Amino acid sequence: MNKPLAYRMRPTTISQVVGQEHLVGEGKIIWRMVKAKQLSSMILYGPPGIGKTSIASAIAGSTKYAFRTLNAATDSKKDLQIVVEEAKMSGTVVLLLDEVHRLDKPKQDFLLPHLENGRIVLIGATTENPYISIHPAIRSRSQIFELKPLSEKQITSALERALADEENGLGSESIDISPSVLNYFSRVTNGDLRSALNALELAVKSTDSDDNGKTVITLDIAEECLQRKSLTHDKDGDAHYNAISAFQKSIRGSDVHAALHYLARLLEAGELKVVIRRLIVTAYEDIGLANPAGVSRAVQATEAAEKIGLPEARIPLANAVIEMCLSPKSNSAISAIDQALQDVREGKTGDVPAHLKDTHYKGAKDLGSGIGYQFPHNFESHWISQQYLPDTIKSREYYAPVLTSKFEEALNKQLQKFDNK
Repeated sequence: MNKPLAYRMRPTTISQVVGQEHLVGEGKIIWRMVKAKQLSSMILYGPPGIGKTSIASAIAGSTKYAFRTLNAATDSKKDLQIVVEEAKMSGTVVLLLDEVHRLDKPKQDFLLPHLENGRIVLIGATTENPYISIHPAIRSRSQIFELKPLSEKQITSALERALADEENGLGSESIDISPSVLNYFSRVTNGDLRSALNALELAVKSTDSDDNGKTVITLDIAEECLQRKSLTHDKDGDAHYNAISAFQKSIRGSDVHAALHYLARLLEAGELKVVIRRLIVTAYEDIGLANPAGVSRAVQATEAAEKIGLPEARIPLANAVIEMCLSPKSNSAISAIDQALQDVREGKTGDVPAHLKDTHYKGAKDLGSGIGYQFPHNFESHWISQQYLPDTIKSREYYAPVLTSKFEEALNKQLQKFDNK
């Protein structure tokens, strides 16, 4: 069975790794580990297809250690035992453990002592945030390195190398592909070299040669051979949550163009429910009392989007996002409730003032409940000055108006009028 192009083009030494210069460049930490043959277990963290397996393979190739690959989710404890036995007989083994965040406790307990004594150098690969998803016992014994998406230039260079390599690549075939088509492969795969190599190989293998014996790869062919998923993101991975975070922060920061970009990303990934929930949260959290009518319109837009579904849902959502970006902003409400919650959680509460206590039971007056309470509707403007907070925090203030809109200016005037202090 022929191995995929992406597999065949994996680097065998550190110097062949594409990108990740902050880790494998001369003088950087993994480069130094390899040079000194002082390897320690590590977790490589980042999106798919950017070189986690390649770095592990290159480390093993550069150090001449045995290299084995397992998957934490699908391979068994027995598979780990086989690798450990090999390490006992032949020396250090570099073990790439894919999906390391899914390593269960029995496998973890078996592996830990072998990491401690250095028989196994673990290179854990994950798309999940290791500080959240990986067990502390593994995390504390490993260095964590974040890998970055590759640039279009780096991916293009790797594709050109694959086209020229006669031994492992496609160099033995007569291929006609323009720089613009190569750039297309590099651009739309969003930093994922594996996807770019897979698409290139599919294009070459599925295209018949012309009368001159050349395999001509056009832009139309390239578009057909690229999987749609490369344009979106992994719904369970960090890219998903980063897009959601960037979406809200772009609205909060009033960047309408960025907000529409992240909206498009999420919608293209089919995340309508996620967009609706995040828009409602953002409306109340970041627009808030600065523009209550805008908040209402945002909620109406999400209700319309939910009813009509995609692709038409993009229209009311875009309306809401544009208005929210350009609206005055206020986080006074969330700040107020969060301060109140913090006081409650820290025990800053105190007894409810006696005149505010419930009186709807026999004997309440004997306990002093409700005595002295003044009914505001009996007074002019339906207001009378009296204490409502417990004695221990009677001077506490939570709501601080953000005076960027006429609505909150009006609220502030009322607040000053009703100030009891």
